[in-house]
Amino acid sequence: MKHSTSLILVVEDDRSIRNLITNTLEIHGYRNIAADNGQNALMQITSHHPDIILLDLGLPDMDGTDIIGRVRQWSLCPIIVISARTEDADKIAALDAGADDYLTKPFSVEELLARIRATLRRLNYLESREAREEEIFRNGDLVIDYGAATVTVGKEQIHLMPIEYSVLCLLAKNIGRVLTYSYILDQVWKSRLEGDVSSLRVYMASLRKKIEPKEARGTYIQTHTGIGYRMLRVE
Repeated sequence: MKHSTSLILVVEDDRSIRNLITNTLEIHGYRNIAADNGQNALMQITSHHPDIILLDLGLPDMDGTDIIGRVRQWSLCPIIVISARTEDADKIAALDAGADDYLTKPFSVEELLARIRATLRRLNYLESREAREEEIFRNGDLVIDYGAATVTVGKEQIHLMPIEYSVLCLLAKNIGRVLTYSYILDQVWKSRLEGDVSSLRVYMASLRKKIEPKEARGTYIQTHTGIGYRMLRVE
């Protein structure tokens, strides 16, 4: 994950602190988006899939630990908590909920940047290792050979159209995560003018018929009505 392409979501209801963090990120070359409450944060996470989340716990509409728990149901995106809560019990609760790091207020921007760099180094290592180890994707009877660009289910090789293959690979590489319609369109279609949600649904229907027998419909791909699709992990 290259430094310049990393997207960081800042979830902070205090405008002055939010501006401090976003301005610091911009100065140091990080792309960023911001949310001032929990509901907006969850929408940003599902829509933009940030690389790192900087999360305040004391939000006006929900507790930050609840957001961590909800995100961890479908995403492993690193979460760095930035909170005025200094009690060990609060830190333990956030980390147990799934946070990756905890920074207490007041904080120095140098320490925040150091935590971000450390998180990105860890992500880069994991991604490079996965790239070496996962040239072939296996999920139940579904096998994708990325090098050969082939798909098999059981012993049968499946013929897919290029867009079907691209969508399937995108879902496979984000297994367990709900991908929104807009995210899939942005990743698969070179121009949003070439594709829309209705055409995506047509391709998805065709893809599912090919990889999921009628009696096993929904085995690999789960529809989240009005939101998008998710590939399920199959034992």
